[in-house]
Amino acid sequence: MLLFRKLFLLLVFTLVSLSIRQPAFAQSLQNFEKEIIAFEQADKTNQPKKKPIVFTGSSSIRLWENLPEYFPGKRILNRGFGGSQTDEVVYFADRIITPYKPKQVVIYSGDNDIAAGKTPEKVLADFKELFSKIRAASPKATITYISIKPSPSRKQHYASINRANSLVKEFLAQEKRTSYVDVFTPMLLPGGKPKPELFRADSLHMTKAGYDIWTQALKPYLK
Repeated sequence: MLLFRKLFLLLVFTLVSLSIRQPAFAQSLQNFEKEIIAFEQADKTNQPKKKPIVFTGSSSIRLWENLPEYFPGKRILNRGFGGSQTDEVVYFADRIITPYKPKQVVIYSGDNDIAAGKTPEKVLADFKELFSKIRAASPKATITYISIKPSPSRKQHYASINRANSLVKEFLAQEKRTSYVDVFTPMLLPGGKPKPELFRADSLHMTKAGYDIWTQALKPYLK
């Protein structure tokens, strides 16, 4: 009887969570639609080169200005959008990742998920779904995950961020043609606090100095 009660409560909690999330999810998809359409229009005007390295994820990718210039000689395509969460990247993957038949996909996602209250386990579950979708469409593509960064404005979430990073790292270690890039550690001072010069006034998004660190961390892993 006790087991039945626990299962019933779990079901109720799950249904309530879905009812709360679904309207917000639908609204976020609608908000992002303009950005996705802009990518598709850009492709018609200037068709991307074959087998690029696709960068995707949230605003830390979207705001990476002149991204290809950081990696000369590489075919880079920036498909980061808005303040997206991982499940939103999953939703749009068939329009912003898989059509390009990429040789590598570089993902920065999970940051906004944690800030929105999702657990590290949920971040991992959504990332696995994204991983599976990319791998099904491009079996030989390398999938690279950039760890969640230590934004000063989200210091209250550091424990969850570190847990999410560890879970994704452990998962990728079991898969072929993958890489995990730690940007959390090199963005910290010796005492463990984030380097202030790496972040804009909002203490969330990065300055050029922050992207310079990401560049050095990523270079050894790009195809």
